[in-house]
Amino acid sequence: MAEFVLKDIVEKRGLTSNFEIASAATSNEEIWSGTGNPVYPPAQAELRKHGIGKTVYTNFSEKRARQVTKEDYRYYDYLLCADANNIKNTIRITGPDVDGKIKLLLDLATDPKRKGKSISDPWYSGRFDETYRDVVSGCEGLLAYLKETGRIS
Repeated sequence: MAEFVLKDIVEKRGLTSNFEIASAATSNEEIWSGTGNPVYPPAQAELRKHGIGKTVYTNFSEKRARQVTKEDYRYYDYLLCADANNIKNTIRITGPDVDGKIKLLLDLATDPKRKGKSISDPWYSGRFDETYRDVVSGCEGLLAYLKETGRIS
């Protein structure tokens, strides 16, 4: 969900040319015989409930799961994770975080009550609405951080 929430926010602010946004799993549970599963239907429903997926940029219909790679660490400026296990698994795949790129998404949260917390996996909790709210808080915080540090205007 985070990939498409961030894409939606970035698109609405006219910042798409400043970003390359992608998501990847830290496990291969959603990848079978080399083909990744699509976005989980209840996650799709939550995104649609908020109007996400209607533009070419936010269309998630062709999205398939893929696993994080060592190359992702070299390529991307940030690797933002939902929880501590994702951080641990990302580092296992990419190697040590020598550049400080790997963070919890909620380390950047705009809501102080969410700051530094893990985002619960709605696969287990069934609370796609809570996950959505956490993801929005983290994505808004990321953009605020990038603006504060002069990385975007």
